[in-house]
Amino acid sequence: MTKGPDAFRTISEAADELGVPQHVLRFWETRFSFIRPMKRAGGRRFYRPHDIQILAAIKTLLHSNGLTIKAVQQLHKAEGLKRLVTAADQDASVVSTITTPLRARTREKVQTKSHTRLSDALAGLLAAKRRLDDVLRA
Repeated sequence: MTKGPDAFRTISEAADELGVPQHVLRFWETRFSFIRPMKRAGGRRFYRPHDIQILAAIKTLLHSNGLTIKAVQQLHKAEGLKRLVTAADQDASVVSTITTPLRARTREKVQTKSHTRLSDALAGLLAAKRRLDDVLRA
């Protein structure tokens, strides 16, 4: 007997429906805080239809569109859950236009941190050079 479209799915049913192993669903739960299946006594997971839709979107973004876990997390943070699900339904080039600004902001933060560290290192080296010059002059 098959379940109706609004029925809850166990983790094995959800995994079969999505075409991924069960451990992948458990792993995604650890990486994406917005995946929250209902848990019953004994820790059994039950996925609502909305949960299945979110998982399918994540699978599409990761596997078909080539996004990283970090990029999907950033997309969720910047755009929200509804946008995440609709992004998965769109062409990969459309997803790229959404995630490119996110990547640019991340790259900008990394470059700023790197620049600060390099500036600090340079200041330290220049101070050491001055001390060596003073020692050599004496």
